[in-house]
Amino acid sequence: MLDETLLDDPEGLARADTRGLLLGVAAAGARVRTAARLAQEAGIGELKPDGRPRSVLVAGPGAATAATVAELLAALGSGSAPVLPLRPTGPAPYDLHWTLPGWAGPLDLLLIASPMGTEAGLADLIEQAYRRGCTAAAVVPAGSPIAEAIAQVRGLVLPYAAAPEPGASDAADPDEDLGAFWALLTPLLALGARIGLLPAPADAIESVADRLDEVAARCGPAIATYSNPAKALASELAESLPVLWSEGPVSAVAARRFAATISSRAGRPALHGELPEAVDTHGALLAGALAGALDPDDFFRDRVEEPEDLRLRVVLLHRPGNGNQAPATSSAAVAREFTTTHDTPLSELAAAPDSTPLEAAVELLAVTDFASVYLAVTSAGRS
Repeated sequence: MLDETLLDDPEGLARADTRGLLLGVAAAGARVRTAARLAQEAGIGELKPDGRPRSVLVAGPGAATAATVAELLAALGSGSAPVLPLRPTGPAPYDLHWTLPGWAGPLDLLLIASPMGTEAGLADLIEQAYRRGCTAAAVVPAGSPIAEAIAQVRGLVLPYAAAPEPGASDAADPDEDLGAFWALLTPLLALGARIGLLPAPADAIESVADRLDEVAARCGPAIATYSNPAKALASELAESLPVLWSEGPVSAVAARRFAATISSRAGRPALHGELPEAVDTHGALLAGALAGALDPDDFFRDRVEEPEDLRLRVVLLHRPGNGNQAPATSSAAVAREFTTTHDTPLSELAAAPDSTPLEAAVELLAVTDFASVYLAVTSAGRS
Protein backbone atom coordinates (compact mmCIF):
# COMPACT_ATOMS: atom_id res chain seq x y z
CA MET A 1 0.00 0.00 0.00
CA LEU A 2 1.12 3.55 -0.73
CA ASP A 3 1.25 6.02 2.15
CA GLU A 4 -0.08 9.17 0.43
CA THR A 5 0.44 11.31 3.54
CA LEU A 6 4.19 11.08 2.90
CA LEU A 7 3.95 12.70 -0.52
CA ASP A 8 3.45 16.18 0.95
CA ASP A 9 5.84 15.66 3.86
CA PRO A 10 9.38 16.43 2.59
CA GLU A 11 11.01 15.57 5.91
CA GLY A 12 9.05 12.33 6.12
CA LEU A 13 10.09 11.46 2.56
CA ALA A 14 13.73 12.04 3.44
CA ARG A 15 13.45 9.72 6.44
CA ALA A 16 11.63 7.05 4.46
CA ASP A 17 14.10 7.18 1.57
CA THR A 18 16.70 4.91 3.18
CA ARG A 19 18.14 3.98 -0.24
CA GLY A 20 18.90 7.56 -1.27
CA LEU A 21 16.74 7.32 -4.37
CA LEU A 22 15.43 10.89 -4.27
CA LEU A 23 18.91 12.33 -4.05
CA GLY A 24 20.05 10.11 -6.89
CA VAL A 25 17.25 11.11 -9.26
CA ALA A 26 17.54 14.82 -8.37
CA ALA A 27 21.26 14.75 -9.24
CA ALA A 28 20.68 13.54 -12.81
CA GLY A 29 21.56 16.93 -14.32
CA ALA A 30 24.84 16.98 -12.42
CA ARG A 31 25.62 13.46 -13.64
CA VAL A 32 25.09 14.57 -17.24
CA ARG A 33 27.46 17.54 -16.87
CA THR A 34 30.12 15.41 -15.18
CA ALA A 35 29.79 12.71 -17.84
CA ALA A 36 30.06 15.30 -20.63
CA ARG A 37 33.20 16.77 -19.06
CA LEU A 38 34.82 13.36 -18.68
CA ALA A 39 34.01 12.52 -22.29
CA GLN A 40 35.66 15.72 -23.50
CA GLU A 41 38.72 15.02 -21.37
CA ALA A 42 38.87 11.55 -22.94
CA GLY A 43 39.23 13.19 -26.35
CA ILE A 44 35.82 12.68 -27.88
CA GLY A 45 35.90 16.22 -29.29
CA GLU A 46 39.04 15.40 -31.29
CA LEU A 47 37.67 12.11 -32.61
CA LYS A 48 37.92 11.89 -36.41
CA PRO A 49 35.78 8.95 -37.51
CA ASP A 50 36.39 7.30 -40.89
CA GLY A 51 32.66 7.30 -41.53
CA ARG A 52 29.37 6.06 -40.15
CA PRO A 53 29.31 2.43 -39.08
CA ARG A 54 27.09 -0.06 -40.85
CA SER A 55 25.44 -0.88 -37.53
CA VAL A 56 25.86 -0.07 -33.85
CA LEU A 57 25.67 -2.92 -31.33
CA VAL A 58 25.11 -1.98 -27.68
CA ALA A 59 25.73 -4.27 -24.71
CA GLY A 60 25.68 -3.91 -20.94
CA PRO A 61 23.97 -5.09 -17.76
CA GLY A 62 20.71 -3.78 -16.33
CA ALA A 63 17.25 -3.88 -17.87
CA ALA A 64 16.58 -0.25 -16.93
CA THR A 65 20.04 1.09 -17.82
CA ALA A 66 22.09 -0.33 -20.70
CA ALA A 67 19.05 -1.79 -22.48
CA THR A 68 17.25 1.55 -22.29
CA VAL A 69 20.36 3.36 -23.52
CA ALA A 70 20.39 1.16 -26.63
CA GLU A 71 16.67 1.60 -27.23
CA LEU A 72 16.89 5.38 -26.87
CA LEU A 73 19.87 5.65 -29.23
CA ALA A 74 17.84 3.66 -31.76
CA ALA A 75 14.79 5.89 -31.29
CA LEU A 76 16.85 9.06 -31.68
CA GLY A 77 18.94 7.79 -34.60
CA SER A 78 18.93 9.59 -37.90
CA GLY A 79 18.24 6.32 -39.70
CA SER A 80 21.74 6.21 -41.11
CA ALA A 81 22.62 3.04 -39.21
CA PRO A 82 20.57 0.57 -37.13
CA VAL A 83 21.22 0.49 -33.39
CA LEU A 84 20.74 -2.98 -31.96
CA PRO A 85 20.82 -3.99 -28.29
CA LEU A 86 22.61 -7.25 -27.53
CA ARG A 87 20.57 -9.17 -24.95
CA PRO A 88 22.54 -11.27 -22.44
CA THR A 89 22.00 -14.91 -21.65
CA GLY A 90 22.93 -16.88 -18.55
CA PRO A 91 21.84 -17.13 -14.90
CA ALA A 92 21.35 -13.38 -14.39
CA PRO A 93 22.67 -11.31 -12.84
CA TYR A 94 25.80 -13.23 -11.87
CA ASP A 95 27.05 -14.96 -15.02
CA LEU A 96 25.86 -13.06 -18.07
CA HIS A 97 27.10 -13.75 -21.59
CA TRP A 98 26.80 -11.69 -24.76
CA THR A 99 27.26 -12.89 -28.34
CA LEU A 100 27.84 -10.89 -31.50
CA PRO A 101 25.47 -11.64 -34.39
CA GLY A 102 26.98 -13.80 -37.07
CA TRP A 103 27.13 -10.98 -39.62
CA ALA A 104 29.07 -8.53 -37.39
CA GLY A 105 32.41 -7.47 -38.84
CA PRO A 106 34.81 -4.57 -39.54
CA LEU A 107 32.02 -2.21 -40.65
CA ASP A 108 30.23 -2.39 -37.31
CA LEU A 109 30.70 -0.58 -34.00
CA LEU A 110 30.37 -2.22 -30.58
CA LEU A 111 29.41 0.00 -27.63
CA ILE A 112 29.75 -1.24 -24.05
CA ALA A 113 27.84 0.51 -21.24
CA SER A 114 28.58 -0.69 -17.72
CA PRO A 115 28.57 1.19 -14.38
CA MET A 116 30.86 -1.45 -12.87
CA GLY A 117 33.10 -2.55 -15.73
CA THR A 118 33.81 -5.94 -14.18
CA GLU A 119 31.58 -8.32 -16.17
CA ALA A 120 33.55 -11.26 -17.56
CA GLY A 121 30.91 -11.73 -20.24
CA LEU A 122 31.59 -8.24 -21.61
CA ALA A 123 35.33 -8.95 -21.70
CA ASP A 124 34.55 -12.04 -23.80
CA LEU A 125 32.37 -9.91 -26.08
CA ILE A 126 35.22 -7.46 -26.63
CA GLU A 127 37.45 -10.39 -27.59
CA GLN A 128 34.80 -11.54 -30.06
CA ALA A 129 34.69 -8.04 -31.56
CA TYR A 130 38.49 -7.96 -31.88
CA ARG A 131 38.52 -11.27 -33.75
CA ARG A 132 35.79 -10.02 -36.10
CA GLY A 133 37.48 -6.65 -36.67
CA CYS A 134 34.71 -4.59 -35.03
CA THR A 135 35.61 -1.20 -33.59
CA ALA A 136 34.81 -1.01 -29.87
CA ALA A 137 34.12 1.78 -27.39
CA ALA A 138 32.98 1.65 -23.78
CA VAL A 139 31.52 3.82 -21.03
CA VAL A 140 33.00 2.20 -17.92
CA PRO A 141 34.88 3.28 -14.77
CA ALA A 142 38.47 4.24 -15.49
CA GLY A 143 40.89 1.46 -14.58
CA SER A 144 38.20 -1.23 -14.53
CA PRO A 145 38.82 -4.62 -16.22
CA ILE A 146 36.54 -3.69 -19.13
CA ALA A 147 38.39 -0.38 -19.59
CA GLU A 148 41.67 -2.30 -19.77
CA ALA A 149 40.18 -4.79 -22.24
CA ILE A 150 39.01 -1.95 -24.51
CA ALA A 151 42.43 -0.30 -24.32
CA GLN A 152 44.11 -3.57 -25.32
CA VAL A 153 42.09 -3.69 -28.56
CA ARG A 154 42.78 0.05 -29.17
CA GLY A 155 39.19 1.03 -28.56
CA LEU A 156 37.84 4.24 -27.05
CA VAL A 157 37.33 4.37 -23.27
CA LEU A 158 34.86 7.00 -22.04
CA PRO A 159 35.06 7.24 -18.21
CA TYR A 160 31.85 6.54 -16.32
CA ALA A 161 30.64 9.40 -14.10
CA ALA A 162 29.93 7.85 -10.71
CA ALA A 163 27.30 9.18 -8.30
CA PRO A 164 28.37 12.66 -7.08
CA GLU A 165 27.58 12.04 -3.41
CA PRO A 166 28.40 8.99 -1.29
CA GLY A 167 25.16 7.24 -0.43
CA ALA A 168 23.23 8.94 -3.23
CA SER A 169 22.79 5.52 -4.82
CA ASP A 170 24.04 1.98 -4.64
CA ALA A 171 26.62 1.89 -7.42
CA ALA A 172 26.86 -1.89 -7.15
CA ASP A 173 23.32 -2.18 -8.50
CA PRO A 174 22.82 -0.25 -11.76
CA ASP A 175 19.05 -0.74 -11.58
CA GLU A 176 19.05 0.89 -8.12
CA ASP A 177 20.94 3.98 -9.32
CA LEU A 178 18.62 6.09 -11.45
CA GLY A 179 21.48 8.44 -12.29
CA ALA A 180 23.47 5.58 -13.82
CA PHE A 181 21.30 5.72 -16.92
CA TRP A 182 22.22 9.35 -17.61
CA ALA A 183 25.91 8.73 -16.85
CA LEU A 184 25.94 5.95 -19.45
CA LEU A 185 23.79 7.76 -22.02
CA THR A 186 25.61 11.11 -22.10
CA PRO A 187 28.99 9.98 -23.53
CA LEU A 188 27.22 7.81 -26.08
CA LEU A 189 25.07 10.76 -27.18
CA ALA A 190 28.28 12.73 -27.72
CA LEU A 191 29.85 9.82 -29.60
CA GLY A 192 26.71 9.27 -31.68
CA ALA A 193 26.67 12.91 -32.73
CA ARG A 194 30.37 12.74 -33.58
CA ILE A 195 30.00 9.76 -35.92
CA GLY A 196 26.83 11.07 -37.56
CA LEU A 197 24.51 8.56 -35.92
CA LEU A 198 22.41 11.19 -34.13
CA PRO A 199 21.24 14.60 -35.39
CA ALA A 200 22.34 16.35 -32.19
CA PRO A 201 23.35 20.06 -32.15
CA ALA A 202 26.48 21.17 -30.30
CA ASP A 203 24.54 22.31 -27.21
CA ALA A 204 22.32 19.20 -27.03
CA ILE A 205 23.97 17.69 -23.95
CA GLU A 206 23.89 20.94 -22.00
CA SER A 207 20.21 21.21 -22.91
CA VAL A 208 19.67 17.69 -21.52
CA ALA A 209 21.24 18.71 -18.21
CA ASP A 210 19.19 21.91 -18.07
CA ARG A 211 15.94 20.06 -18.71
CA LEU A 212 16.78 17.48 -16.04
CA ASP A 213 17.35 20.32 -13.57
CA GLU A 214 14.02 21.88 -14.59
CA VAL A 215 12.18 18.58 -14.04
CA ALA A 216 13.89 18.20 -10.66
CA ALA A 217 12.65 21.66 -9.70
CA ARG A 218 9.05 20.75 -10.68
CA CYS A 219 9.06 17.24 -9.24
CA GLY A 220 11.17 17.60 -6.09
CA PRO A 221 10.01 16.56 -2.58
CA ALA A 222 9.23 20.15 -1.56
CA ILE A 223 6.69 20.66 -4.37
CA ALA A 224 3.09 19.85 -3.39
CA THR A 225 1.30 16.98 -5.10
CA TYR A 226 -1.29 19.19 -6.84
CA SER A 227 1.46 20.96 -8.84
CA ASN A 228 3.97 18.10 -8.98
CA PRO A 229 3.42 15.79 -12.01
CA ALA A 230 5.54 12.97 -10.57
CA LYS A 231 3.81 12.96 -7.18
CA ALA A 232 0.41 13.23 -8.85
CA LEU A 233 1.19 10.23 -11.06
CA ALA A 234 2.44 8.19 -8.09
CA SER A 235 -0.76 9.03 -6.18
CA GLU A 236 -2.94 8.04 -9.13
CA LEU A 237 -1.15 4.70 -9.37
CA ALA A 238 -1.79 3.87 -5.70
CA GLU A 239 -3.61 0.53 -5.45
CA SER A 240 -3.67 0.31 -9.26
CA LEU A 241 -2.24 -2.02 -11.86
CA PRO A 242 -0.53 0.38 -14.29
CA VAL A 243 -1.05 -0.30 -17.98
CA LEU A 244 1.44 1.93 -19.76
CA TRP A 245 0.51 2.90 -23.31
CA SER A 246 2.97 4.79 -25.48
CA GLU A 247 2.70 6.56 -28.80
CA GLY A 248 5.88 6.87 -30.85
CA PRO A 249 9.37 5.37 -30.41
CA VAL A 250 10.66 7.88 -27.84
CA SER A 251 7.57 7.48 -25.63
CA ALA A 252 7.88 3.69 -25.92
CA VAL A 253 11.40 3.82 -24.45
CA ALA A 254 10.16 5.88 -21.50
CA ALA A 255 7.17 3.58 -20.92
CA ARG A 256 9.30 0.41 -20.95
CA ARG A 257 11.76 1.95 -18.52
CA PHE A 258 8.92 3.14 -16.28
CA ALA A 259 7.48 -0.38 -16.19
CA ALA A 260 10.91 -1.77 -15.26
CA THR A 261 11.52 0.77 -12.50
CA ILE A 262 8.04 0.32 -11.02
CA SER A 263 8.79 -3.38 -10.68
CA SER A 264 12.40 -3.17 -9.52
CA ARG A 265 12.05 -0.24 -7.10
CA ALA A 266 8.45 -0.28 -5.91
CA GLY A 267 7.90 -4.04 -6.13
CA ARG A 268 4.71 -3.58 -8.16
CA PRO A 269 3.58 -5.12 -11.47
CA ALA A 270 3.17 -2.99 -14.59
CA LEU A 271 2.28 -3.71 -18.21
CA HIS A 272 3.39 -1.89 -21.34
CA GLY A 273 2.03 -1.73 -24.86
CA GLU A 274 2.67 0.48 -27.89
CA LEU A 275 -0.21 2.23 -29.60
CA PRO A 276 -2.14 1.58 -31.71
CA GLU A 277 -1.56 -2.20 -31.17
CA ALA A 278 -1.95 -1.84 -27.38
CA VAL A 279 -5.68 -1.19 -27.74
CA ASP A 280 -6.11 -4.68 -29.23
CA THR A 281 -3.50 -6.32 -27.00
CA HIS A 282 -5.00 -5.03 -23.75
CA GLY A 283 -8.61 -4.73 -24.92
CA ALA A 284 -9.69 -7.89 -23.12
CA LEU A 285 -8.04 -6.66 -19.93
CA LEU A 286 -10.00 -3.43 -19.99
CA ALA A 287 -13.19 -5.44 -20.44
CA GLY A 288 -12.32 -7.87 -17.64
CA ALA A 289 -12.75 -8.03 -13.90
CA LEU A 290 -9.82 -5.69 -13.12
CA ALA A 291 -11.20 -2.81 -15.19
CA GLY A 292 -13.88 -0.23 -14.47
CA ALA A 293 -14.66 1.90 -11.47
CA LEU A 294 -15.45 0.50 -8.04
CA ASP A 295 -19.07 -0.27 -7.22
CA PRO A 296 -20.71 3.06 -6.25
CA ASP A 297 -23.13 1.22 -3.93
CA ASP A 298 -20.11 0.16 -1.87
CA PHE A 299 -18.92 3.73 -1.28
CA PHE A 300 -19.34 3.55 2.52
CA ARG A 301 -17.44 0.31 3.07
CA ASP A 302 -14.58 0.30 5.60
CA ARG A 303 -11.49 0.96 3.48
CA VAL A 304 -9.14 0.67 6.45
CA GLU A 305 -10.17 -2.85 7.45
CA GLU A 306 -10.76 -4.04 3.87
CA PRO A 307 -8.16 -3.19 1.18
CA GLU A 308 -9.46 -1.94 -2.14
CA ASP A 309 -9.47 -4.31 -5.10
CA LEU A 310 -6.64 -3.86 -7.58
CA ARG A 311 -7.92 -1.90 -10.58
CA LEU A 312 -6.39 -1.10 -13.93
CA ARG A 313 -5.24 2.42 -14.68
CA VAL A 314 -4.01 3.30 -18.14
CA VAL A 315 -1.08 5.70 -18.26
CA LEU A 316 -0.66 7.34 -21.66
CA LEU A 317 2.83 8.61 -22.52
CA HIS A 318 3.20 10.56 -25.72
CA ARG A 319 4.72 13.48 -27.54
CA PRO A 320 1.98 15.74 -28.96
CA GLY A 321 2.29 16.08 -32.70
CA ASN A 322 4.40 12.91 -32.94
CA GLY A 323 4.64 11.87 -36.55
CA ASN A 324 2.87 15.09 -37.62
CA GLN A 325 -0.48 13.47 -36.87
CA ALA A 326 -3.57 15.60 -36.41
CA PRO A 327 -4.69 15.48 -32.75
CA ALA A 328 -8.09 14.05 -33.65
CA THR A 329 -6.58 11.14 -35.63
CA SER A 330 -3.68 10.25 -33.35
CA SER A 331 -3.48 6.99 -31.45
CA ALA A 332 -3.64 9.01 -28.22
CA ALA A 333 -7.14 10.22 -29.12
CA VAL A 334 -8.24 6.64 -29.81
CA ALA A 335 -6.77 5.53 -26.47
CA ARG A 336 -8.66 8.24 -24.57
CA GLU A 337 -11.94 7.23 -26.19
CA PHE A 338 -11.30 3.53 -25.53
CA THR A 339 -10.59 4.02 -21.81
CA THR A 340 -13.68 6.20 -21.44
CA THR A 341 -15.83 3.58 -23.14
CA HIS A 342 -14.49 0.90 -20.80
CA ASP A 343 -14.82 3.06 -17.66
CA THR A 344 -11.07 2.77 -16.98
CA PRO A 345 -9.21 5.66 -15.29
CA LEU A 346 -6.60 7.35 -17.43
CA SER A 347 -3.47 9.28 -16.50
CA GLU A 348 -1.60 11.22 -19.15
CA LEU A 349 2.01 12.35 -19.38
CA ALA A 350 2.98 14.36 -22.44
CA ALA A 351 6.14 16.17 -23.44
CA ALA A 352 5.91 19.81 -24.55
CA PRO A 353 4.41 20.05 -28.07
CA ASP A 354 7.47 21.85 -29.47
CA SER A 355 9.98 19.40 -28.01
CA THR A 356 12.62 17.74 -30.15
CA PRO A 357 12.74 13.93 -29.86
CA LEU A 358 15.68 14.21 -27.43
CA GLU A 359 13.95 16.86 -25.31
CA ALA A 360 10.76 14.77 -25.23
CA ALA A 361 12.74 11.71 -24.16
CA VAL A 362 14.41 13.60 -21.33
CA GLU A 363 11.08 15.01 -20.11
CA LEU A 364 9.25 11.67 -20.10
CA LEU A 365 12.16 9.68 -18.64
CA ALA A 366 12.87 12.19 -15.89
CA VAL A 367 9.26 12.60 -14.71
CA THR A 368 8.65 8.84 -14.68
CA ASP A 369 11.93 8.33 -12.81
CA PHE A 370 10.67 10.65 -10.07
CA ALA A 371 7.26 8.93 -10.07
CA SER A 372 8.86 5.48 -9.65
CA VAL A 373 10.91 6.80 -6.73
CA TYR A 374 7.85 8.25 -5.01
CA LEU A 375 6.08 4.92 -5.47
CA ALA A 376 9.06 3.10 -3.97
CA VAL A 377 9.58 5.46 -1.01
CA THR A 378 5.91 5.65 -0.04
CA SER A 379 5.11 1.96 -0.50
CA ALA A 380 5.08 -0.06 2.69
CA GLY A 381 8.11 -2.29 3.01
CA ARG A 382 10.01 -0.83 0.04
CA SER A 383 12.06 1.96 1.69
